Amino acid sequence: MKIISIESFILSDKLKESFYFSQWEYSERRICIVKITSDTGHVGWGEGYGPAGIVSAGIEHLTPFVLGKNPLETETIWSTMYRRTLDFARRGILVSALSAIDVALWDLKGKILEQPVHLMLGGKKRDKIIPYATGMYFSHCNGKLSETICKEAMQYVDLGYKAMKMKVGLSIEEDIENVKMVRKAIGPNINLMIDANHAYNLREAIYLSKAVEPYNIYWFEEPVSPEYYDQYSELRTKTIIPISGGECEYLIFGFQTLLKSQSVDIVQPDICSTGGLTEAKRIAVLASVYGVEVVPHTWGTGIAFSAAAHFISNLDCLPGRIKNPVCYIEHDRTENRLRDELTSSDMIFKDGEIIISDAPGLGVALNEDALHKYAMSYNAASSNGRQTI
Repeated sequence: MKIISIESFILSDKLKESFYFSQWEYSERRICIVKITSDTGHVGWGEGYGPAGIVSAGIEHLTPFVLGKNPLETETIWSTMYRRTLDFARRGILVSALSAIDVALWDLKGKILEQPVHLMLGGKKRDKIIPYATGMYFSHCNGKLSETICKEAMQYVDLGYKAMKMKVGLSIEEDIENVKMVRKAIGPNINLMIDANHAYNLREAIYLSKAVEPYNIYWFEEPVSPEYYDQYSELRTKTIIPISGGECEYLIFGFQTLLKSQSVDIVQPDICSTGGLTEAKRIAVLASVYGVEVVPHTWGTGIAFSAAAHFISNLDCLPGRIKNPVCYIEHDRTENRLRDELTSSDMIFKDGEIIISDAPGLGVALNEDALHKYAMSYNAASSNGRQTI
């Protein structure tokens, strides 16, 4: 059994209405996905988080080291890719390319063995997980921004979400006002997270944390730069709000630094950039050693979401009790036709919960029509050569 072809696709879609956060504005959605085919005729799909063109180039770089390998040997292939990038890409976009291939291999292996990914990870420890709606970005609205955000928040409540995450990072004064208004709108029984995307320095983050503590914030995500581990650690001593971060970390070694420095209460690896499912499993074990919760960052298509769902369903509940605590999964609700049209799944959102799929692999079916509709470039390599369009 061997891998006979690896194809990467850069998908793009212009947004009807742009939105922005503390760092920049989105006017389009662009993602790189990868298709891996074995000589058995089975296909696996993966996705890389980060600039799509560079992820695609990284996949092209790694392809010669993966073609011809046994697709069931996911760890062996992962180690080969890691060694071929270690000298010049210990962190960053090549790790995202590695992640995309790794996720596709897990999907492929599951389809070959006719088993769901969560079973191959070690077993499903929960049948349901709680999605939190990610949205409430900033927009160029005609009215008052806080009113627009509150209206969006109430839409999530009406849809049955039990938790949601809003953006902060415009300015401290605006953030306080927006958080206050959203909490008032959704009431006390919906968990509310905030995410600054590392917009603030330590002094500002402390001030904002203290100011929004009365609004029962479930966690404060990326309050300061991911470069400043000591600032994360100090902030944790100055607020009762749990601090989360980690979407900018890569591999288990990055998370070792994050955890050893006592920077966060919750780690948020992105499976599609931090090393794939193979490395995410190791990161989860490391986090358990430190007694820190894991809630992966998830952004992109249904491929990334399904990978996160299988991963979360396998997470240990530590220290453990009869009634297990809630396990959350990020559910991006911003405009994204790539997410909505590219894949379908039997994972059901019902009564504020996601029911985990037991279908083989990741349990997603890919819409080939949507793939070709949104593909802006294509790169394929096989035993018969390479093709680029």
